[in-house]
Amino acid sequence: MAEKLILRALRGETLPTPPIWMMRQAGRYLPEYRATRAQAGDFLSLCYNPELAAEVTLQPIRRYGFDAAILFADILLLPQALGPDLWFETGEGPRMETTTTMEQVRALKPTAAIHDTLSPVYETVRILSRELPRETTLIGFAGAPWTVATYMIAGRGSKDQGAAHALKNTDRATFEALIDRITEATVEYLSAQIEAGAEVVKLFDSWAGSLKGADFTDFAVRPAATIIAALKARHPGIPIIAFPREAGEGYIGFARATGADCVALDNSVTPEWAAEHVQKDGCVQGNLAPEHMVTGGQALIDATRRVVEAFRRGPHIFNLGHGITPDADPANVQLMIDTVRRG
Repeated sequence: MAEKLILRALRGETLPTPPIWMMRQAGRYLPEYRATRAQAGDFLSLCYNPELAAEVTLQPIRRYGFDAAILFADILLLPQALGPDLWFETGEGPRMETTTTMEQVRALKPTAAIHDTLSPVYETVRILSRELPRETTLIGFAGAPWTVATYMIAGRGSKDQGAAHALKNTDRATFEALIDRITEATVEYLSAQIEAGAEVVKLFDSWAGSLKGADFTDFAVRPAATIIAALKARHPGIPIIAFPREAGEGYIGFARATGADCVALDNSVTPEWAAEHVQKDGCVQGNLAPEHMVTGGQALIDATRRVVEAFRRGPHIFNLGHGITPDADPANVQLMIDTVRRG
């Protein structure tokens, strides 16, 4: 375990070549993923089939030899396990039964009951811990409470998270009660993933950037700090990556405020700025623009080298600034990896 490159970076070691993995590396841009998803029948059936979920997690490792595999699942499995119905509309994304009143928050299932629904996810982790190459790190994950709450409140994704902001501003007691329930459940969910074999866990706060001022502190920083402290108390030494996407200036000091071992960066900040302001506190992850996986060419090579160069003086895990998109060219992924590893 001590030999794994990502674990070394997460301990604060500056490596001559950064380890690399990619958000959404198991996904629709790969023909082998599309074939396995067709076999599963639909997205949720794929998430809850341990053998097939493990298979799609392993596919990009076989193809590219990434330094880490991230569990194939979805951030909305946790709120589904708390009781609200979840389904996916073809071409439109997730839909969820809404949770917008104190009565509905109180009616959510007890946190201890989530494992009944999520046990297939833990079995996927166990399969992966056996089947991954010895040098490959296994990453588990969950959505951060604010981001999960935005889906639970609106019943779907949105560009401005308006429904969640409205509830926060008009019925703060209900909103805070929902955040607290998600926070509690997230600790149990990630702890179970760690017990099943995850060596690192990551908190995805995809909509953190829409929280401003005190709200960012209250609903991005504090829940993350609570989750991280609880996990580290239960699992001493477990490395944790936090991703408050589009946090901007909020990236500064985020690791110190939350206890995260690494802060993942989106590509709305430059690597040079992040090296100066964020990497001084420890490991950073990122932050190549995902569109380079579509367009490729010399621009991809140049941008990849820029990221590596900017972060070379401190601990760094190379990644994209967000997930790879379905229209990406698999050949461009290989070009990115070759550029990182060969210079």
